[in-house]
Amino acid sequence: MSQDWSAPDTAALAKIDSTVPHSARIWNYWLGGKDNYPVDHEAGDAFIKMFPGITDLARDSRAFLGRAVRHLAGAAGIRQFLDIGTGLPTADNTHDIAQQVAPTARVVYVDNDPLVLAHAHALLTSTPEGVADYIDADLHDPDAVLREAAKTLDLSQPVALTLMQVSGHIADYDQARAIVGTLMGALPSGSYFAFNDSVDTNEGNAEATRLYNETGAAAYYLRSPRQLAGFFDGLDLLAPGVVPITDWRPDPGTAPSQGEVIALGGVARKP
Repeated sequence: MSQDWSAPDTAALAKIDSTVPHSARIWNYWLGGKDNYPVDHEAGDAFIKMFPGITDLARDSRAFLGRAVRHLAGAAGIRQFLDIGTGLPTADNTHDIAQQVAPTARVVYVDNDPLVLAHAHALLTSTPEGVADYIDADLHDPDAVLREAAKTLDLSQPVALTLMQVSGHIADYDQARAIVGTLMGALPSGSYFAFNDSVDTNEGNAEATRLYNETGAAAYYLRSPRQLAGFFDGLDLLAPGVVPITDWRPDPGTAPSQGEVIALGGVARKP
């Protein structure tokens, strides 16, 4: 089964509010994409002015996702992926990477933004052997996410859950941990969790995020390194553990990270 949509979903496009900045569109802007509006440029540029490193973070997070997915689809033998908070499709999406390694890989994307939905329908094209599907659901309702994902994925078999720069949309830390616990609790032994998010110890990012949260966009909450590491509790971390995202199994020839840490990430297996 494969999905091959040729045009954005016009019904979803009609729901888009282009008067308020949106995190998925701003992230797309930082990555050099075109699926954004002037209000997103304004908010994105203001963030860059306060914290120029945000564009590096966007690229580094994308690269971390790629390395994690290549490992999971390769050495770890995972054939099912649940990518929550995927954002707008760009190059090197989860299914692109996974299916380069394993053409039969099945990938379900989860987001609840109408622009993401519209463009996912246009751009998420699977290999004939595999699946690339999209569900409109909210991370705050993990039971609904699992219920919809089960229509495409076999949740009795190992699944890789990916959350990249998205947990900060959940204001309460304990609630965020509980949501991840619900999601991983529904997956069998041998499943994996790949995760990264920004730390609150970088003063530039923290101040830029505070001002961003005043724009009317959905607020984002940075967390301490200890809190981010806590998302992996009960799981078996792969080497090198929870580290700056550029230091997680970097490509050969990549220089070690220098300067202040912006984001931490890791990959872990459910025992």
